[in-house]
Amino acid sequence: HEIANPSFFFSQPKPGSLSASRMLVLVIGDLHIPHRADSIPAKFKKLLVPGRIQHILCTGNLVTKEMLDYLKTLTSDIHVTKGDFDEMEHPEQKVVTVGAFRIGLCHGHQVVPWGDKESLTLLQRQMDVDILISGHTHKVDIWEKDDKFYINPGSATGSYSPLESKTIPSFVLMDIQGNQVVTYVYRLESDEVKVEKHQFNKP
Repeated sequence: HEIANPSFFFSQPKPGSLSASRMLVLVIGDLHIPHRADSIPAKFKKLLVPGRIQHILCTGNLVTKEMLDYLKTLTSDIHVTKGDFDEMEHPEQKVVTVGAFRIGLCHGHQVVPWGDKESLTLLQRQMDVDILISGHTHKVDIWEKDDKFYINPGSATGSYSPLESKTIPSFVLMDIQGNQVVTYVYRLESDEVKVEKHQFNKP
């Protein structure tokens, strides 16, 4: 369901002062700056302030070091996988443990067909993760299957994709507490930030 206040998490006290076990994770990718987009939308940048987020998981295609440096201003704990347009060297896949969750990260151009759920399910099993994060399609997608959770944050800039006639800028924020993760999908539609909530519980 939709959240009334998009800036809720970013205007709260720092997460550590709320709960020692609570972690906020920014999931972002496919920025394609400067080739397909000039910058992250100003209304997103206004939300993404330093000191609120504890981890960043980036699916890649930043494309430049300047964008990586920008993300590093938000938190020092950042994990990036290599997209098909990235100039920097990053791993093709990565497994990160955040709280009780093993999280798999990859860009997604290696998944054939692109964005295919059966192929992503196979990759999840190969990586042995609770949550699989992938990108490349530039379309946000969140789904659950067989007690596993799948997240595609879309493109933070809404950059062009041959797969989509219209791309909408988006990113995802994960709020992890114990065996529960609540995801908030941030979209920029008609110049307004809209937020949608999803919940996943690890068995």
